[in-house]
Amino acid sequence: MSAFVYDIPTKVYFGENQLEHLGKELAVYGSRVLICYGGGSIKKNGLFDRVTAEIKKAGLTWFELSGIEPNPRVASVNQGAQICKKEGIDVILAVGGGSVIDCAKFTAAAAFYDGDAWDIMTMKYQPTKALPILDISTLSATGSDMDAGGVISNPDTKDKIGFSIPGVLQPKVSFLDPTLTYSVSEYQTACGSADILSHVIESYFVPQNGSMYMLDKVKEGLMKTVIKYAPVALEEPNNYEARANLQWAASWAINGFTGVLQNCAWSCHPMEHELSAIYDITHGLGLAILTPRWMKYILDETTVERFYEYGVNVFGVDASLPQMEAAEKSIEMTKDFLYGTLGLKSTFGEIGIDDTNFSIMAKKACQGAVLPGFKPLKQEDIEKIFAMCL
Repeated sequence: MSAFVYDIPTKVYFGENQLEHLGKELAVYGSRVLICYGGGSIKKNGLFDRVTAEIKKAGLTWFELSGIEPNPRVASVNQGAQICKKEGIDVILAVGGGSVIDCAKFTAAAAFYDGDAWDIMTMKYQPTKALPILDISTLSATGSDMDAGGVISNPDTKDKIGFSIPGVLQPKVSFLDPTLTYSVSEYQTACGSADILSHVIESYFVPQNGSMYMLDKVKEGLMKTVIKYAPVALEEPNNYEARANLQWAASWAINGFTGVLQNCAWSCHPMEHELSAIYDITHGLGLAILTPRWMKYILDETTVERFYEYGVNVFGVDASLPQMEAAEKSIEMTKDFLYGTLGLKSTFGEIGIDDTNFSIMAKKACQGAVLPGFKPLKQEDIEKIFAMCL
């Protein structure tokens, strides 16, 4: 087993009424705050007023970056960076889902760069510092509230790029109040749950030396948490227990803990990023359509043991079944959960995607070479997986 370093310095306030600590936490980093948010729902539901009341109470000044898109655009990052420079922003506060938090992270880095923020995504400029970032998460999905990564889209180039910059983009403080997720729609709750599940699956399906027993049990517990509580949240949107479990699972699915020993790339996320870069679909939906097809495509005698463990330990598949039969059943149960229980669309055709861009998307996903995941994938492999989703 390889050695590793685990360092997650984000301070988390979890539970109801924790926003009373917001002002003092912001004040640690300065007096001029940039509030980043999306389409304005936080103003309709009263959260914006609660946030600004705490900022006023602490004697701080705020500015706003609004209209951040569900698949955040580099234009929003550039706009935010300009505000930071013009107004002398000291600290950034992201209020919203993962897209808002991702945009805030790269805005924090772009504030120290005079060029186009897309240079960060293409690694022409590699940030070594960023403004301090705090966040208030309103959607259980990406886990961006507690990690150092993010994803940004460029509609002009049809690219969607994501990566992590540890020590630079890590939020300083995160506020996780499950009651703020009560108003999330059924569709977004389902997509968010699929996203959480995918994050764990990506770190679970690794070579044997890419994990350890203790971590496997944690990952299986996280997946079982999503499977247990997502249906409850869909049925009872104001169920605190369900929303709290999903929110905490979302953070721990991708804050680095479950993947500390991972020695292979993720597979479904690079493929989905190409989908949403061109078609602007909801990230969790794209993952839901892709994941079972990827599973079916890579299942063989070299991977069957991991699928068997997944089926038995997560879905309760009969352990006495032959490994291949149990593995195949695990994939079917994954599909039943995503398309039956969560009610998500199951094919590209249902959301208006055909095979027109399969070749270019597959080439980008593997960067013209090989995607070194649990089962390495070449361009032709990815194209076949896309075709299975039609």
